[in-house]
Amino acid sequence: MPLNLLKKYNTLLDIDSFTESERIKSLKGVFNKDIVPGLEFMNKTVHPTTSDTEDKMERLFRHLTTVIVDKSTNKREFERARSIRLHWIKYHIEGNKAENMLVFSVDEPDGVKTYIYDKDEKYVIVLEPLRNGSGYYLLTAYHIEGKDRERDKMMKKYRRKLPNIL
Repeated sequence: MPLNLLKKYNTLLDIDSFTESERIKSLKGVFNKDIVPGLEFMNKTVHPTTSDTEDKMERLFRHLTTVIVDKSTNKREFERARSIRLHWIKYHIEGNKAENMLVFSVDEPDGVKTYIYDKDEKYVIVLEPLRNGSGYYLLTAYHIEGKDRERDKMMKKYRRKLPNIL
């Protein structure tokens, strides 16, 4: 379990042999090491989204390790592909990779989103600029797979990018 704390980009976390409680403990260790102390993107603080009903760090952890399986109830379940890349978030937000990266903002129907897209690994981090422009919310991060990968969903978004990163 402690070995996951030593993993670097672009290796994957080892969680397949763990029980559910061991897996959560290992992922929480990585989350607490990389994300809880705080992140900065483009000299602006990255925050978890706010919530009236749950701890904001618990909510962020859930969004980074699970996926919605039922949109009508917003039921979420563990997603291996997101979880084994949890330690990539800090690496990308800090701008440690420059080649084959796209960083851009898009005006989406639910507001402006800023994307950090690793073209080599097909990995995306989604941020939402704070209204006052002083920072970002970290919404989610995931590995693009299946039909979205085939259709190159991120390149379609990139073609609609705003002139500046917000």
